[in-house]
Amino acid sequence: MIQSWSDLRAYLRADAVSRGDARRLRAFVVDPVARFTVLLRVLEYAINTGKPAPIRLPVLIWFRRLSVRLGFSVGPNIFGPGLAIVHYGLLVLDPTTRIGRNCRIHMGAHIGGAAQFVPADEAHLHSPRIGDNAYIGPGAKLYGAIRIGDDCTIGANAVVTRSFEGNGLTLAGVPAKVIAEGGMGERVLKGA
Repeated sequence: MIQSWSDLRAYLRADAVSRGDARRLRAFVVDPVARFTVLLRVLEYAINTGKPAPIRLPVLIWFRRLSVRLGFSVGPNIFGPGLAIVHYGLLVLDPTTRIGRNCRIHMGAHIGGAAQFVPADEAHLHSPRIGDNAYIGPGAKLYGAIRIGDDCTIGANAVVTRSFEGNGLTLAGVPAKVIAEGGMGERVLKGA
């Protein structure tokens, strides 16, 4: 979680490496997905460090407008450093979901818990926890209080409704099952 200016810089650097962007300023100007990622990190910084409302509000408005334009329903403090959102298009994540370092996520992914059906202080107990170096393919669906290990690949259109806590697994199918083991997170550029 971003707690300081140096954390913010480290997260932004890791995100750029994970996206494969050598020139971060150019990416911010040209690529709306890169701009979204930067705004997400700045919003996290503003919220976590308790910046006053006159600083948070413009960032929040810009972030929300860009979220609607890109089709993203993503809240702050979900992803660790090294986030790479590959394409714009529908992307829905429960705000209590937590995903580790170096996540590469494609459009059409839905990751949800039971946040609206349980008391607010228990919502985090009912949402997915995904480890480091995760590759989440296009259209993947992950629901419930599940745990996914490190270095896992979740295939396109997979529906994951139970935990797979082993590391290096490749999951695919409806419902998802392990189709390969021993992966090292090779589908993910590691920025952190």
